[in-house]
Amino acid sequence: MGMASVVEQVLEQRPQTSLKRHNFYSDGTLRDILGSVRAIALVGASTQWRRPSFYAMKYLQKKGYRVIPVNPARAGIEILGELVYERIAEIPVNVDMVDVFRTSEEAYEITKDVIAAKEDKGIRVLWMQLGVRDDAAAELAEAAGLTVIMDRCPKIEFARLSGELSWSGINSGIISAKTLKRPNA
Repeated sequence: MGMASVVEQVLEQRPQTSLKRHNFYSDGTLRDILGSVRAIALVGASTQWRRPSFYAMKYLQKKGYRVIPVNPARAGIEILGELVYERIAEIPVNVDMVDVFRTSEEAYEITKDVIAAKEDKGIRVLWMQLGVRDDAAAELAEAAGLTVIMDRCPKIEFARLSGELSWSGINSGIISAKTLKRPNA
């Protein structure tokens, strides 16, 4: 019996409740993640420049992250210089984080794929994009030892924590005359 099956059996015995701990994430938690991650698998990457996943991928690449696109419909082509893979398990290098750019309804199945590839790929973080929340998937991932962030965008959080959002007139809560850099711990 695989690890995912054991974890699912444990979770089936527990009542499903809303995970209030995922309603808020401290700046320190987000900073720790964004400061330690180097490679990101982006599930749901798009080839169209107008799509949010394309823009997020391009932004994160410019900030020094290696972003590897995962999209079964686009496997084998390149997006922003990176080969697209059909599944996370097919990525030939380790990835620190999986960024889910799919619907909440798809999050649970994607989470099972992440858990199955966790050890082989060195995955530590499961991040679900804005509007994507699945508490059962979060419980499953946490039971497997992953850090989970839901309903947040790493591009937006990076920009907010580094102070870049203030350039757009958005109050990021950070006032500084210093040159902006990667949000480290």
